Amino acid sequence: MKTNKSTGVTPTEQLLYKLCEDTFLKLWSYPNPVKNDGKELCDVIAVFENHVFVFFDRESRKFDNPDKAVDIQWDRWLKEVIDKQTKTALGAERYLKNGGEIFLDDNCTIPFPIKLPNKETLIVHKIIVAHGAKEACEKFFGENSAGSLVICYGDKEKSPKLFPFMLTLSRENPVHVFDTYNLDIILNELDTFYDFSTYLREKEEAISRYDTIMYCGEEDLLAHYLLNWDENTDRNIIGTLDTEINFLSIMEGEWQDLIKREDFQKKKEEDKDSYIWDELLQQTSQNAIDGTLIGQENIITGKNPLVEMAKEPRSFRTLLGKNLIRVIDEFPESDNKSSRLLSVISSFYSDTLYVILQLKPNHEINYETEYRPVRRKMLAIACGVAKNRFPEISKIIGITFDSPKYTKINSEDFILLDCSDWGQKDEEFYNEKNKDFGFFQNIKDKKSDFFELPHSPEKKQIKIGRNEKCPCGSGLKYKKCCNKK
Repeated sequence: MKTNKSTGVTPTEQLLYKLCEDTFLKLWSYPNPVKNDGKELCDVIAVFENHVFVFFDRESRKFDNPDKAVDIQWDRWLKEVIDKQTKTALGAERYLKNGGEIFLDDNCTIPFPIKLPNKETLIVHKIIVAHGAKEACEKFFGENSAGSLVICYGDKEKSPKLFPFMLTLSRENPVHVFDTYNLDIILNELDTFYDFSTYLREKEEAISRYDTIMYCGEEDLLAHYLLNWDENTDRNIIGTLDTEINFLSIMEGEWQDLIKREDFQKKKEEDKDSYIWDELLQQTSQNAIDGTLIGQENIITGKNPLVEMAKEPRSFRTLLGKNLIRVIDEFPESDNKSSRLLSVISSFYSDTLYVILQLKPNHEINYETEYRPVRRKMLAIACGVAKNRFPEISKIIGITFDSPKYTKINSEDFILLDCSDWGQKDEEFYNEKNKDFGFFQNIKDKKSDFFELPHSPEKKQIKIGRNEKCPCGSGLKYKKCCNKK
């Protein structure tokens, strides 16, 4: 069924929606949702599993009058953009947690396509995107300023009012504030559900951990987070886990220093390979929105392969993309009408495996009514046999498509095989079905039929600042080499 989506009303809303669409993909982000009274809930909502991200885009031109004192303009801008939107964000959270209905149109005739989880498991992230202060902020702080807002989380009642362009936000049920300068930095750097939600959760934990946390711009806090790997918990953190420290301050310039680093630039270059994974997801998402997707009734929520594929973080999508490109290139050159290549690729999650089946399309039979059903059947059998071969795996995502070497127009089919309750009957069933296809048989003699990656443990990511060999080629671990400079 086709889904009608708004694209945003104002130019800043349209920009926000575009960034959210890239981060959360087309299926899980929607602009201008409304409540059951026809009033707008927020400017953009994104929902994935039990996480709900509500964005509030607000622009004020209070700084357009150069004759007024900057502190007066700041107070008025602050009330209109931050204070009012904070109340609206808290109200939206209450509405969602109380089970309020959401619609995609003002007349409340098009229901929101995603069923929200119950309030016990629902996690709402409230994000205000503030516009209209960048130029005035740059002028106030001088030529070295990027125009991003200084932010302090603390006791709002007791915190002193220091200077304009500094926000003091409550630590209780915190609201995140991005601005004109750093919005695209944050959503371009954390452009997967996993990366963005993990950052926000860590930030929210840090806010609760410290009495006061202050930083000169959200981009500087992000840089600190990306560089600050904690080996004890095997994750990026903000600040320290030392409970005796109650104040954290991040200085200006962290982001600018980070983007100049060779290892950061190398990572961004390598990440380009990951976008083949995104393209696969986005194309399938668009087909679902257009109502042209075949064979999957509930692709947006619930258990399905697209949800599992969208869980992958950027660092692991890079590995997936590299290996997807590799297995496409490795498809055998052959005159055989039934050439195939079966590939197994590890997921970021240790219980999950990808089975990739490429086929040389048979143009002598009807593509949709004869060829694709057989291709889907082969994929299902390959997934079942893969489970038998890798018994520790409980979830297999199957992807099949025609080898790009032999066709310019392609189609994809996906399968999610939940094998958490795998039994002897399942094992025997797929072994019997495999007699016609011979998947995973005589692997050493059929190198062109199988490619396997070593399995990767859960939550192992490529992160800047990890205890890995330095990219300068010295052979030393990074923290003992260039990190000392």
